[in-house]
Amino acid sequence: MENNIDRRVMRTKTLLIHSLSTLMKQKNIKDITVKELCELADINRGTFYLHYKDIYDMLASIEQELSDKFIQIFQKYNARNTKNFPYPLFLDIFEFVSDNAELFRVLIGPNGDISFIMKIHQLYNMYCIQTEISKLSPELSINCKYYGNFILYGCVGLIEQWLSSDNPESPREMAKLVTKLVSTGVLSLIK
Repeated sequence: MENNIDRRVMRTKTLLIHSLSTLMKQKNIKDITVKELCELADINRGTFYLHYKDIYDMLASIEQELSDKFIQIFQKYNARNTKNFPYPLFLDIFEFVSDNAELFRVLIGPNGDISFIMKIHQLYNMYCIQTEISKLSPELSINCKYYGNFILYGCVGLIEQWLSSDNPESPREMAKLVTKLVSTGVLSLIK
């Protein structure tokens, strides 16, 4: 019985997330009402309020789930002990983004939430820059915040471009590209 309830809850949340992302493609979050979200999801408002206080609470919950997954990905890799680092890290990131492409398109799109990008930036800074990049060499640790931000904002830009192009490249191809850019630099690719 409990399994059925869990499945119903998951189905309801999936419908709500899909409906919210559909509405956010059309308008800003501040212009979306619980009523129109529930109508689109074909659920009653009482069901919505069983899970969330309001639209902003729902968005915060979605962003927290995505952030938690990023933390899992970042914590999984160690620059010194991971074979072919940073490729496996980037592969996991691009696979995760690909699996949730519709949601990421909305969150980093024109009606998205800039604070979500800032939250990912803080997580990346905490888990990658401070712990991993600074361990690689003393020279890197002096300027690691600059290297880290260069990598992060480059990746965010690539993800935005990739998602706006309807993912023409696979996550594997994107991970290879980013690894090459990070490892050898842009100039080595265009010479």
